Amino acid sequence: MKLGHIDYLNCYPFYFHAFEKKPLKGITIFSDYPNVLNKMMADGSLDMSPISAATCADIASDVLVLPDFCLSSIGYVGSVILISKVPLEDLNRKKVGITMASHTSVVLLKVLLKNYYKLEPVYVSVVPRPELKDIDAALVIGNDAMVKTSRPAAYTYDLGDLWLRKTGFPVVFAVFSVREKIVNKYEPQIKAVISSYHTSLRCLKEKKGDVIIKAKQRYPDIIFDIDNYYDLLKFEFTEDLKTALMFYYSVAGELGLIKKVDRLRYLVFE
Repeated sequence: MKLGHIDYLNCYPFYFHAFEKKPLKGITIFSDYPNVLNKMMADGSLDMSPISAATCADIASDVLVLPDFCLSSIGYVGSVILISKVPLEDLNRKKVGITMASHTSVVLLKVLLKNYYKLEPVYVSVVPRPELKDIDAALVIGNDAMVKTSRPAAYTYDLGDLWLRKTGFPVVFAVFSVREKIVNKYEPQIKAVISSYHTSLRCLKEKKGDVIIKAKQRYPDIIFDIDNYYDLLKFEFTEDLKTALMFYYSVAGELGLIKKVDRLRYLVFE
């Protein structure tokens, strides 16, 4: 079975046990940017993977969602930011760079600027670690938002914080999915992955220092306080977070940024 892994600090806690303690037998793990895993899940190259929440809406007819896990924040998160030369309110008709590294955050930014700030910037594609040379602002996510930069931006906005203040909802950045067609074929492997995720999250609670040490070794260029960062993230897919995700889907769907989806289908074993 082929399993995806978002190669960011925020996803590492789910894979700590598999990477450092007990490898998953019969399972090949592919580590990459969220957008790569999104495409691989969409075209069937992966069997199971965390994917951008926005992408999950677009391929909802083909995947089942694991009901227990997500990557989320309630307010400030620190790893999904808009850097800008000018105040956010002045970005109308200005060039805003959007990284193709993820999907959820791009949609999040577009909804915020259009619905809540009444802005219509000109969006251009940029690399994951952009510089504000020929553009006025840029979306930066994941590890790329948490490394040292030689040219700090004049203005930095945390999208998790903006979203909570404007909508009252947390943000679910990613969910964990499995292609429906392979569930019967790979049921033992899927259960093994789920068990490994649960064990990894227990390690985060009970042996957080060990997880942080290994995370620092894997991502040495991160300058953030990893201990605090993991406190900001929410890994358990609670009912409140599921409600928040459906709100995100509703507003993004109304703007035509994702396919409209009324509900997600969750993986349940008998």
